[in-house]
Amino acid sequence: ARHCAGSAAAQSAAAGLPAEKVKLTITRQAEMQYLHYTPKDYDAKSGKKWPLMLFLHGAGERGTDVQRVAIHGPLKLVKQGKDFPFIIIAPQCPEGQRWQNDSLMALLEEITRQYAVDTNRIYVTGLSMGGYGTWALAAARPDLFAAAAPICGGGQVIDILLAGYGKASNPLARLPVWAFHGAKDSVVPLEESERMVNAMKKAGGREVKLTVYPEANHDSWTETYNNPEFYDWLLKHERSR
Repeated sequence: ARHCAGSAAAQSAAAGLPAEKVKLTITRQAEMQYLHYTPKDYDAKSGKKWPLMLFLHGAGERGTDVQRVAIHGPLKLVKQGKDFPFIIIAPQCPEGQRWQNDSLMALLEEITRQYAVDTNRIYVTGLSMGGYGTWALAAARPDLFAAAAPICGGGQVIDILLAGYGKASNPLARLPVWAFHGAKDSVVPLEESERMVNAMKKAGGREVKLTVYPEANHDSWTETYNNPEFYDWLLKHERSR
């Protein structure tokens, strides 16, 4: 009797379980404020296309006062009179939320329609929460960006691993990444950047590096964004096609 029961169970398992297919429609509307900067000789009608930097702020600049987005980062320098040879788009994340890939992608689609953007030279960078957002967006859409620069951030290593899972080549491996972190960071530990950079290298990243500031705490962005070499590095990259 035991033998017959075992055979019946084996046959049942081989037959498979009931399966169904359902079509789902998922929609989400979002509203996003952003600050923008265009180079002094920018002329949308001239036919010239310009590089674009997407800048993602940290948790402290969330809310409804969009001018807070310029407290740190490239737009802080713009307010001080700095000129850049690229467009800057700096969205604001709502209070109590964090960066969402789908919202940022929708924003980029809108921006590339409105501005004279060189779509082969789109860069993403951000600090703290924006560093996490940079890692997440780059892992989700490595084909879109020419380079990524997450500052004092981190992320999910699984995002890096899945970017190339089941593919002949990992598109994320072609994305240049320059990460930055303070060795004495007491808010986001240095290990957060180290884990992501190591995962990128294991995934075959061709140009991945991490700069650690030995004496810096959480603010590793001021020195980074004040460094002309940082912008030179970004602008020398074009998207792999």
